[in-house]
Amino acid sequence: MNNGPLRVTGKIELVDTDGNAFDTKQTFSLCRCGLSDNKPFCDGSHKGKFESTVRAEE
Repeated sequence: MNNGPLRVTGKIELVDTDGNAFDTKQTFSLCRCGLSDNKPFCDGSHKGKFESTVRAEE
């Protein structure tokens, strides 16, 4: 999402560097700004404080 989190949809397993799995739902958002108190998940802390618009290159 522009100026916000990375939205993930689908049945995936999200694990930390030690291989521990996070509980996830079918759709969830990952923090990109580093301000979330609920990392790796987004808690909305980025609003008005983070700007990033990323596009894939061909």
